[in-house]
Amino acid sequence: MWTTTFGLKGKKLHLAITFTSVVGFSLFGYDQGLMSGIISGTQFTKEFPPLAGDSEHVAVLRGAVTACYELGCFFGAIFTLMYGQKIGRTPLLVAGGLLMVLGTVISTAAFGPHWGLGQFVVGRVISGLGNGMDTATIPVWQSECSRAHNRGFLVCFEGAIIAVGTFIAYWIDFGLSYVESSVQWRFPVAFQILFAILVTLGALALPESPRWFVMQGHDQEALEVLAALNDSTVDSDDVLNDFNLMKADLKSLEGVQASNWKVLFTGGKTQNFQRMMIGCSGQFFQQFTGCNAAIYYSTLLFQQNLHMTGKLPLVLGGVFATVYALATIPSFFMIEKVGRRNLFLIGFLGQGLSFIITMGCLIDSNAQNAKGAVVGIFLFICFFAFTTLPLPWIYPPEINPLRTRTKAASASTCMNWITNFAVVMFTPVFSNQSDWGIYLFFALVNFIAIPFAYFFYVETAGRDLEEVDVIFAKAHIEKKWPFRVAQELPKLTIAQITEMQAELGLDTLDDHRRASEAEKAETAMAEKPDPAMSSGDSDTNKNVE
Repeated sequence: MWTTTFGLKGKKLHLAITFTSVVGFSLFGYDQGLMSGIISGTQFTKEFPPLAGDSEHVAVLRGAVTACYELGCFFGAIFTLMYGQKIGRTPLLVAGGLLMVLGTVISTAAFGPHWGLGQFVVGRVISGLGNGMDTATIPVWQSECSRAHNRGFLVCFEGAIIAVGTFIAYWIDFGLSYVESSVQWRFPVAFQILFAILVTLGALALPESPRWFVMQGHDQEALEVLAALNDSTVDSDDVLNDFNLMKADLKSLEGVQASNWKVLFTGGKTQNFQRMMIGCSGQFFQQFTGCNAAIYYSTLLFQQNLHMTGKLPLVLGGVFATVYALATIPSFFMIEKVGRRNLFLIGFLGQGLSFIITMGCLIDSNAQNAKGAVVGIFLFICFFAFTTLPLPWIYPPEINPLRTRTKAASASTCMNWITNFAVVMFTPVFSNQSDWGIYLFFALVNFIAIPFAYFFYVETAGRDLEEVDVIFAKAHIEKKWPFRVAQELPKLTIAQITEMQAELGLDTLDDHRRASEAEKAETAMAEKPDPAMSSGDSDTNKNVE
C-alpha cells in the first residue's frame, strides 16, 4: 500500500504535499499563458499555416486548437468523478502526470501544416486528460492530508498559484519570441514536462490520503500515514483521535454513498440541489465573466482589438501576467475578513465596470483610446485575481452538506472545464467580428451575476459547515432568503448547532439510513417467491420503522 513518505514527517511532509499540489495546479495556469504567446507567433503559424491570418476560418481554428485542451480536462475530471474513489488519490496523480508527459511529447514533436496540426491537437487533448485528473484530485488529496485550521488558506493558495503558472508561461513565450526557429514554440510546450514529472515523482514519493485508507478498510495503513503527518507514533493519542474521528465520520455516512447521485437533486430542508447549483454557478460565472478571454488571448487581443504591433503585445502580455500574479496576494488577507459573499459582489461589479471602460474606449478606436482599453483590461485582471479566481474553488465544499459535498464539488469542477472550453472556443471568433462587442457581452454577464450573488450566495466565512445546513433549513421553513437568515443568525456554538438541528428536524443522515434500509428490505421482499414470507418481512420493516 502507498504509505511511503520518503523519510519525511510532520511539517516537512506537509510542505512536500503542498509543494506537489502547488506544482500540479500551476500547470492549469501555465497552459492559460502558454497559448496566448504562441498561437499567433511567427514560427508557430509558419509551422502550421492554417493558423495564419485574420479570417473567420482562422479564428475558429485558433479557438479549437486552444480549447481542445479544456475538453480533455473536462473528460479527465469526469473520469476522476466516476472512478477516483476506487483508484485512490496518488495513483490518479501519477497517471495524470504520465498522461501529461505523453501528450506534451506528442505536441512538441508535431511537424507539417496539416498532419502536424492534428498531432498537436491530439497531444493537447491527452495532456488535458492528465491535467483534468490531477486538478480534480489535488484539492481532495491535500485537504485530506492537511489540518483543519489551514484548509481554506491552502485552497486559496492553490487558486493563486494558477496566476503564477500563467506568469511563467507569458515570460517564457516573450523570451523565446526572439528565437527564429521552431524552438520559439516547441520549448514552451515541452517545458510542461518539468511540472508533470515533479507531480508524478511527488505522488510516488508521498503517501496516500489517510481518509482514503479508512474508507477502503486499510486501518493500519491509515494509522501509519497519520503518524507520519503528525510526526508521532501509531499508538499516540493525537493519531488515535484523528483516526477515530475518521472512522466515526465514515460510519455516519454508511448507506449514503451509493445514493448520492439521487440525493443531489432533492430540495426540502436540506436544499441539496439548490446548494449544488450555487456551487456550480461560481465556476460558471468565473468563466463567463471573461477571465480566460483575457488570459488565454491577451496577446491576441492586444494585436487585433488594440492594433498593437511588434513586440509590444508580448511585452504587455508579460506585464499583464505579472500584475495578475501580484493581485492574488490581497485574497489571503481578505478571504476571511471581508467574506466570500462580499468578495463575489466586489469582483462582479469591478470586473463589469472594467470591461465597460475597455468597451467604451474601443467603440471609437484610435491610438489614444487604445491606452484606455488597456487600462480596462488590467483593471479587470486585478479585480478577478483577488475575488473570482479563488472563490469558486473555496465555496462549493463549504456551501454543500456533508452527504453531497464530494460529488457536488466535483460537479462544480466539471462545470469549470466545460464552460472554460466554451469561452476559449468562441472568444477568437467573437473578437474577430467585433473589437468591442465581446467586452460588452462579458460586462453584461458580470452585471447579471451581481443580483444572482446577492440573493443566492450565503456568507460562509467564520461559520462551521454544520451551520450552513441550519441556515438553509431555517430559510426553507421560514420562507426567507438564505442570505437573510445568515445575516440575522449569530455565530453558533457546537451545542447551539446541535440544538437547532434537532429543532429543525435535521437528523437527515439517520432518516436517509432508515430509508435506505427500507429500500433494501423492499428489494429483498420482491426477490422472494413466498408471498407469506414477503408479507412477514413487510410487517417487520414497518415495526422497525
